[in-house]
Amino acid sequence: MTGPDTGPVTIPVDELPFDPTVGWRKSPSVALRPEPFGALVYHFGNRKLSFLKSQPLVAVVKALEAHPDVASTLRACEVPEAQHPAYVTALATLARSQMIEVRA
Repeated sequence: MTGPDTGPVTIPVDELPFDPTVGWRKSPSVALRPEPFGALVYHFGNRKLSFLKSQPLVAVVKALEAHPDVASTLRACEVPEAQHPAYVTALATLARSQMIEVRA
């Protein structure tokens, strides 16, 4: 990507668009701590703390690495199709905070 007269433009990781058609995984720098409401998520690199507010979302985050894309992960975790957009939004938020990352 280049600007009109500025050369290459770098987009910060937290502003990149979320692509649910690729494989994702929990970042190796992230720890999940189970809680009754879901889980605490802590990134040891950037020191961000997040909350996963449901057990099904925790299951999805844990299962990401085993599936080729977000849709197949959601199906495997038996997330009702009507809830898929909300889960994609939640995963996009986790991606912006570097809690999950694209699998290489």
